[in-house]
Amino acid sequence: MSGFRPGDFFLADCPARLAVELIADKWTVVVLYGLSKGPVRHGELIELIGGISRKMLTQTLRRLEAHGLIRRHAYAEVPPRVEYELTPLGATLIDPIHMLTEWARANGEAVLDALDADPEPVAQSD
Repeated sequence: MSGFRPGDFFLADCPARLAVELIADKWTVVVLYGLSKGPVRHGELIELIGGISRKMLTQTLRRLEAHGLIRRHAYAEVPPRVEYELTPLGATLIDPIHMLTEWARANGEAVLDALDADPEPVAQSD
């Protein structure tokens, strides 16, 4: 028996699970960190992040906006200008992102060593 009960954190209908699934997305943390210094335009985020397609960035930004973590501001200018910034809720994730980054710096080599030492990679399941 696992010791978990219905209604515990991270089980099916729990808001904590939704939050973890949101930030566990490949690009979410990177995009949030990219917005941590202030408003940024879409093209600037592409350059800052690197390796993300315009389409994937747009999808990630839309999801983060829908969940209240970022704000999109379109200026009435020609040519159009759009900036993205963290909401107060989104800003609450920056300290945990810094902590995770520090953990990765301190333990990244150990994770890679463990991966290299394992002759059979573990299959991921959903």
